[in-house]
Amino acid sequence: MSPRVVIALSGGVDSSVAAALLLEQGFEVVALTLQLFDCSDQVNERSCCGVAGVAEARAAAGRLGIRHYVINGRERFREVVLAQAWREYERGRTPNPCVACNDTMKFGLLYERARELGADFVATGHHARVVREPTGGGRPWLLRGRDADKDQSYFLFSLSDEQLRVTRFPIGELTKAEVRERARGLLLPNAARAESQDACIAQRSDLAESLREAFGGAAKPGRFVDRGGRVLGEHDGVHRFTVGQRKGLGVALGARAYVVSIDATSGDVVIDTDVRSLESVGLVARAMRWHDEVAPGERRACQVKVRYRHEAVQAELERAADGDGVLVRFAEPERAVTPGQAAVLYDGERVIGGGWIDRALPAEERAA
Repeated sequence: MSPRVVIALSGGVDSSVAAALLLEQGFEVVALTLQLFDCSDQVNERSCCGVAGVAEARAAAGRLGIRHYVINGRERFREVVLAQAWREYERGRTPNPCVACNDTMKFGLLYERARELGADFVATGHHARVVREPTGGGRPWLLRGRDADKDQSYFLFSLSDEQLRVTRFPIGELTKAEVRERARGLLLPNAARAESQDACIAQRSDLAESLREAFGGAAKPGRFVDRGGRVLGEHDGVHRFTVGQRKGLGVALGARAYVVSIDATSGDVVIDTDVRSLESVGLVARAMRWHDEVAPGERRACQVKVRYRHEAVQAELERAADGDGVLVRFAEPERAVTPGQAAVLYDGERVIGGGWIDRALPAEERAA
C-alpha cells in the first residue's frame, strides 16, 4: 500500500509540480486547496488562496488525476492572521503576515486535515529542503532551497521538529526554471502562470489602514520629531508608518526623510534626513523557535536575515539566559531593522532558529 501524502495545492506551478513529483515517487497524493478570499474581497488577482487559485488548483488536480478538496479558511484567517497583523500595527510595529499565514493557516490546517485523512506525510511547493541530521541524530534539518533566488526557508522557521519530520518539499532541489520545464513537460495548465505576490492579503494598497477599518481600530495620532525630540509636524496614526519608510510621510523638510523609529505609546514617529540614522548594530528577537541545540547564554557565529528579500549577513548570536530571546550582533551595521518582522538565523544552508524582532540596537549601543 502506497504511503499517503496530503499536499497544499495553491494553483501555482510550484505546488502542481510538487504533486507530480510525489506521484512519480509512488505516493498516493491528496490535494487540499485553502480558500481565504471570495469574489467580494478586493485582492490582487495574482494572490494565492483566492477564487482564481481554487479554479487553477482544480484544473491541475484534474490533469494529475488526484483527489482534490477545498478548505474554507476565511474566518480563521481573519480572526488569527489579520487580527494579529492589526495588533502589531497598533503597537507601531510592522507585521509579517506571510509567516503567520504559513504557520497558522497553510501548515496548521494542512496538518489537521492530514490527520483526519490518515495521511503519513504532508507536502507543499515551497523552495526549501528537509533532511535527516547527518550525524545520525533524530532531529530534522531545515535547509534553504537549492534555488537561492527563490529560497523560502525564511517563512518556515516556526515549524516544529515534529512537523518537519512528516513534511516533504519535493521541489526543494530544483531551480524555478527547472520547475517550469517540468510543468511544460507534464502539460500542466498553469505552466506559464505568473507568480503570486508576496503581499497576498492586501485587500487594498494600504494594508494597515484596511485592517484598521476591518477591525474598527482607533488610529493613534501623534507627532513627527527629530532624533533630538524637536517637533517637525503631526501625523494621523502610527499604523501608517514603518521603519525605513521615506514615501508618503506628509511632512516637508526640504530633503528626503526616513522613519527611524516609532513609539506607539506617545505617538511619536522619529524621522531623519541622514540615511545613516537607520543603521543598527544588532537586534533583540523574542518567541524563538530553535532548530539546533543552543544553550542559554551560548554565543555562536551565524548569518541572519531580517526580511525575506534580504541577503543573510554575518552575525553573532547570544541566546538569552531565560531561553526565550536572542541577541544578535551584526558584523557590519544593517539598515532599517524593523520590529515585528522575522529574524531567521542560519548556519550556511541550515536554519538554526528564528523569532520576531523586538527592537533594533542603534549604533550607540555598539559597546553594550
